[in-house]
Amino acid sequence: MDSQFHVYIQEEVLMPKKLTSIRLDTKLADEAVRVLGVSSRTEAVHVALKEIAALKRFKSLMKKYGGKLTFANYDE
Repeated sequence: MDSQFHVYIQEEVLMPKKLTSIRLDTKLADEAVRVLGVSSRTEAVHVALKEIAALKRFKSLMKKYGGKLTFANYDE
């Protein structure tokens, strides 16, 4: 199968957010703030959620197309 996919970087769109309450391991949340380089626990949770969703999508694509993909402009 010769499939070609294009990867686009999406601009950040401000989405409405709902105030919610969750229980967090504060030490883990503070570590996430440091390692992610963000300024708050809320931002760390948002970044972490985006990253895990992207990772799941990536793993799904790799399982389906692993070793069969070509990338446009890869050699440039």
